[in-house]
Amino acid sequence: MILKAIWRYRGFIWGLAARDFQSRYLNSILGSLWAILNPLAIIVVYTIIFSQVMRAKLPEIDNSLAYSIYMCAGLLPWNYFIETLQRFQNVFLEQGNLLKKVSFPRTSLPIYVVISSTINFSIIFGLFIVFLLITGQFPGWYFLGVFPLLLLQQMFAVGIGMFLGTINVFFRDIGHAFGVFLQFWFWLTPIVYPIKAVPEKFKSIFELNIMYPIVKSFQTIFVYQKWPQWNELFIPFLGALIMMLLGYVTFKKLEKEMVDEI
Repeated sequence: MILKAIWRYRGFIWGLAARDFQSRYLNSILGSLWAILNPLAIIVVYTIIFSQVMRAKLPEIDNSLAYSIYMCAGLLPWNYFIETLQRFQNVFLEQGNLLKKVSFPRTSLPIYVVISSTINFSIIFGLFIVFLLITGQFPGWYFLGVFPLLLLQQMFAVGIGMFLGTINVFFRDIGHAFGVFLQFWFWLTPIVYPIKAVPEKFKSIFELNIMYPIVKSFQTIFVYQKWPQWNELFIPFLGALIMMLLGYVTFKKLEKEMVDEI
């Protein structure tokens, strides 16, 4: 029933996603070209600063580009994850007028958020892949492992996002508090530093971080050009399923009250 309603309103959902993308670059001279220039600048900066200026290297890897690739492999999917979370967190508040005035499946809003963030991620990730091909660092067949990792990561993001987005309508402090939490979460995830740099006595903390094995898997593919340890992803997969169920149940239970509260 839900899938049928979503398919019926697919034009409406794509329209929201297209309008969201266009609004980012409204009234700018270069328009949507910024969607390419901004991520390209990020990749170039990381490469030049860390590989040429700082000459940062990963332990046991004799490759001047390894640290830059390590950072991009962790940071780009992480930013995709965070953008999805943050958009979910405020989507019902941002679209309050639409919720009150137009009749449509409320699940259309979470879907359009996923589409919008996926478009943004696809652009920058595509540029990263081009960079890897040009520099001869593309991981070959191991690249296929990226897709289940992205699916797992976004399942987790959707579950948390649905839950927080619904609760945030009633308790606005949730959004602010979660923003602070994300700062700690980022630095407790080995994205800008290798796990070997962490003192042994603190490494047990990382085992509690559900995003650690996911980020580690991306880095394994792109930096070490190996398949991830799939068995390490069982807990994140279980956590993603639980959060999706919790998020959906919370959303459906408070859906009607949410419109009144907005």
